[in-house]
Amino acid sequence: MAEMKGKEKYPHLFEPLRICNLRLKNRMFAAPSSPSMITTDGHMTTEMIAYLEEKAKGGVAVVTYGEAIVHSATGRSHDKQLQLDSHGVKLGLTEAAKCIHAHGAYANIQLSHGGKYGGLASRGGGWGKEGTAYGPVAEMTPAGPVEEMPKEMIYEIIEAYGKAAKLAKDCRFDMVQVHAAHGWLFSQFLSPGLNTRKDEFGGSLENRMRFLRLSIEEIKKTCGKMFPVEVRFSGDDMSEMGMGPEECIEAAKMLDDIVDLFNISCGNHEDHELFCRTHPSAFFPRGVNVYLAAEMKKHLKTPVATVGSLIDPAQMEEIIATGQADIIEIGRGMLADPQIANKALYDCADDITPCLRCYECFGEGVRNETIKCAVNPIIGQELQQRYMVKPAREQKKVLIAGGGPGGMQAAITAARRGHKVMLAEKSDHLGGNLVPAGAAFFKEDIRRFCNVLIHRVERAGVKVLLNTEVTPGLIDAIKPDALVVAIGANELRPPIKGLDGPNVVMACDAELDHSKLGKRVAIMGGGLVGAEGAVAFAKDGHEVSIIEMKDAVAEEINEFFRGGLMPHVEKAATLYTSTTVKEVVPEGVKVERDGEEFLIEADTVVCALGFRPKWAEVDALCACVDENYVIGDCASVGQIYDAVSGGYYTALRI
Repeated sequence: MAEMKGKEKYPHLFEPLRICNLRLKNRMFAAPSSPSMITTDGHMTTEMIAYLEEKAKGGVAVVTYGEAIVHSATGRSHDKQLQLDSHGVKLGLTEAAKCIHAHGAYANIQLSHGGKYGGLASRGGGWGKEGTAYGPVAEMTPAGPVEEMPKEMIYEIIEAYGKAAKLAKDCRFDMVQVHAAHGWLFSQFLSPGLNTRKDEFGGSLENRMRFLRLSIEEIKKTCGKMFPVEVRFSGDDMSEMGMGPEECIEAAKMLDDIVDLFNISCGNHEDHELFCRTHPSAFFPRGVNVYLAAEMKKHLKTPVATVGSLIDPAQMEEIIATGQADIIEIGRGMLADPQIANKALYDCADDITPCLRCYECFGEGVRNETIKCAVNPIIGQELQQRYMVKPAREQKKVLIAGGGPGGMQAAITAARRGHKVMLAEKSDHLGGNLVPAGAAFFKEDIRRFCNVLIHRVERAGVKVLLNTEVTPGLIDAIKPDALVVAIGANELRPPIKGLDGPNVVMACDAELDHSKLGKRVAIMGGGLVGAEGAVAFAKDGHEVSIIEMKDAVAEEINEFFRGGLMPHVEKAATLYTSTTVKEVVPEGVKVERDGEEFLIEADTVVCALGFRPKWAEVDALCACVDENYVIGDCASVGQIYDAVSGGYYTALRI
């Protein structure tokens, strides 16, 4: 049996903690998350239960389901949410709690109400929002009118919090978390800029806190004083309408006698700029919000949890050891790698799959009502994995052509299933397009992910051949039983006059070596590559322009990632959208917009006009082996998710 060396390496992280009647085995929680794998009646699906179970398997002390609605008639902030007052909801809840318990974790559930967003279209959707929206005060918003919530409704919702907590307890959940942050109901009532009510629920801080405190008291009354109540609270609303750090502390102190755990977050889910601080983007350091919990902890007797894209056990250990927080709650990191706690425990932290902070998890919920992760092909497919992953029926000699993310993932998976795998890469290193994609100053997550894959290839026993291009001749010499073609794509070079000039640099070369760029840089192509390149080039002091024929830059990426990226792009570059490139000349790029031709001056022109699969090469290689598979960009140009997922599921078929 593997030794639990993590207890010596991270002693504070694995020190037990008692909260009421619970003895936590470590200081790591799976933070609240709530994918849309919910029925239209507001019930859990078997897919959702399997998703929660996967987190429990990973070794955390507590698994929390996020944003369960306590009063569905007024409170649904998203299109599909768990509704705790829906008839028939108990079955799925009880099964979820059982599955979490079966793997040694406690089950927690976040109780929520969207406030005015319960009746308005929000980032969570607009389905079923034909009813009245109720908030602290009457107001007119861009999404529609809001009415002041009547006192009778306030007390009805207070009672609903007690009923919801009791239902969760009856269904064997071990604790509840009350959501009082991120712009939802209680956050709205706490807002000094918004809540100008003249009754006992508005105006002074004590009055603005009344709704939340009465709701928590109701939970304690219905569930008992020893039933743990966690509250997600803001350390700083980071907006003119909200509370600043000092008022947040004073507000938290008013709950210190009845709350058992504070989860300190910040920002607002509905504010596009603050969303990427609430859920930190790659432009922020990991742990960017820890200081808020650390300051809160100085003023509270109750344990404090911190959040903010934390994935490194060493950093978590330092946070707890230095008294900045008592508990680490991990959100997106648990999607990228549900085994974070176990890998820390068994001293395998270098194998933790890093979250890329690309927001594909959020984007997939909007697009397809499920969840996915760019670097973890299993998330959202946990139920199917029980039947799909099996040892190979016979060992085969498998040749992987191409050492990018798809090729490496295919090699790792095939080798783990028992095949004899050889991975050939024509360059002198593995990584493929992860290397240029991870070159920018804000792309450390991609660099780390690339290194994790390389180490897994080594540990899986894959034979790696660098500086080796797979050709029909090599295939004939090796005689593999199965061939996986993952040779990528070529950068697109359209027939634009002057594109072969000495002042033109292809995007991948530019990303890898900024010294090839002059002072003024014009980027042809405003997709993700061009947009991120602009931010990186500007950081190095270049004057950047982006030329994009579409109406918007980076429109192909999910709205959440785009929301965090575009403010940086707009600061970094002059944007020429709806603009067509006519010719590259020594002085820059001749373009046309609205029938007018003009010159965008540049010392260097970067070509970021996309990629084209190597179809001819693919066909030639596939013709050499009967059992052949094509994955990644050479099948269809896509993103990291497409390569990793394609590599994983293809290897299961061999």
